[in-house]
Amino acid sequence: MSKLAQATSKYVIVLKFKSKGVVEKPDVIGAVFGQTEGLLGPDMDLRELQRTGRIGRIEVEVHSKNGNTEGIIKIPSSLDTSETALIAAALETIERVGPCDAEIKVEKVSDIRAEKRKYVVERAKEILRNMFDENFTETQEIAEQIKEAVRSSEVTEYKGLPAGPSVQTSDSVIICEGRADVVKLVKNGIKNVIAIEGSSVPDTIVELSREKIATVFLDGDRGGDLILKEMFQKGVDIDFVARAPRGKEVEDLTKKEIYKALRDKIPADQILDEKNNHGGDDKRYERRRNDTKQIKEVKEVEEIDQKIKEKFSSVLSELTGTRAAVLFDKNMEVIGKIPVKEMFSTMKSVENIYAIVFDGSVDQKLLNFASERGVSYVVGMTLNGRVRSRGVKFLTKKDFS
Repeated sequence: MSKLAQATSKYVIVLKFKSKGVVEKPDVIGAVFGQTEGLLGPDMDLRELQRTGRIGRIEVEVHSKNGNTEGIIKIPSSLDTSETALIAAALETIERVGPCDAEIKVEKVSDIRAEKRKYVVERAKEILRNMFDENFTETQEIAEQIKEAVRSSEVTEYKGLPAGPSVQTSDSVIICEGRADVVKLVKNGIKNVIAIEGSSVPDTIVELSREKIATVFLDGDRGGDLILKEMFQKGVDIDFVARAPRGKEVEDLTKKEIYKALRDKIPADQILDEKNNHGGDDKRYERRRNDTKQIKEVKEVEEIDQKIKEKFSSVLSELTGTRAAVLFDKNMEVIGKIPVKEMFSTMKSVENIYAIVFDGSVDQKLLNFASERGVSYVVGMTLNGRVRSRGVKFLTKKDFS
């Protein structure tokens, strides 16, 4: 009798059987062949299928306990899905094994090719991981060295001071102490950075801080304390202060330490308040604190006509969830309604826009651009970060509640 080679099998029929009595493997195999003979016709007879190699060697496991027998029957098949299912169903008609009553149920019909595919995929993943780990480590190191070299070359100058390439174009700036700090930050992807470069704070830093949101990033030593004090005294418009861990310099920090220090930055107001609360007698700190508060309270000081405010409130409510913007002229007549993503291009091409009401967040970039285009009001749902009005009045949903 021919045996089906494992390589040609497509499916394996797995059946569970129980018999009310003690039986052995030959009894089970005999029942499989004997009680299915002629059931499905001569073409689907198990003996003929096994002789032609379409059904493989039947494997049986038996376990007897307390006068009963249970076991597993496994039958490999190279038939198609429908024929294999037909054979599996036919086997469930067996009612006796040897001299004992028995019950046989199909446990599952597994696809051998699916198991092989699963193995192939897992093995391919393992091979690919090994390829990257063993063969490409050096390539990755070379690529990283190239990236670092490019980042280092990106250090430029802004009015004679060492700076990153994004100082002029960014809405915010990070002010550090020396060129080495700039190089370190640029290498780690922070490009809107500029250095004081010396013990005295230059006028360039003062001017830049008044144009952009300024974060001071200083060493964690007494030198950093003195520079911060001098910056306040010289009128540098500081918004936030970030410090390296105590006893460390910015240029010695790891990438993780740099970003953590910047995330943990403290508002300048808070530092000024702490100095005043500790009995500082320098009146410059008090004036600086008041100047900073004035920036935050611009829109509260300037009165807004109640009718205009009601108009803004009504339009903003209608825009909720639309991701659209409505443009007004000086007479509060609607110029047009556009998608939010087209606001900047529309402001470039349309003259005499008096107010913009939109379904989105007001940020510094939008206010800067609106100021350049002569827009008087910007009204949005929320405020995104700390912003300065720069001549543009801005309102959010909470201002109408």
